[in-house]
Amino acid sequence: MALYDYPINTLSGDTTSLKEFEGKALLLVNVASQCGLTPQYTGLEALQEKYASRGFSVLGFPCNQFGEQEPGTAEEIATFCSTNYGVTFPMFEKIDVNGEHRHPIYAELEEVADGEGHAGDIRWNFEKFLVGPDGAIVQRFSPVVTPEDPALTEAIEQLLPA
Repeated sequence: MALYDYPINTLSGDTTSLKEFEGKALLLVNVASQCGLTPQYTGLEALQEKYASRGFSVLGFPCNQFGEQEPGTAEEIATFCSTNYGVTFPMFEKIDVNGEHRHPIYAELEEVADGEGHAGDIRWNFEKFLVGPDGAIVQRFSPVVTPEDPALTEAIEQLLPA
């Protein structure tokens, strides 16, 4: 199956898939509200605002598997993201990104290695996956690579029309 085909719920509980994002460049990120990397929401929202009109979207996937740093309910997560970071990009249900109950989207993503050669399990919150408009997984970025990192922004720009 392609990334677009797996069913997933939105943060508000509606069943959907990534099909509506087909043809766009995407940055899929497992997120958490109580992590040292949580301030990356600011940069992720800036990417959304800068590139959305050119066919790009950040997609957030809350996950509580790393230090239980995303303990909230869907409503609490939505309120936190909106109130503290003005998040407008799509957010999905809280999922597992590793282990026996790993969501199929992340089973596909984790096969790609990052710049350091790490493939397999997601290491921490805010690991990033850049997906091209054709649905191909283009690049994986370590959690410590910030949304403002030139390597990330250049990779996004290469996928977008001028």
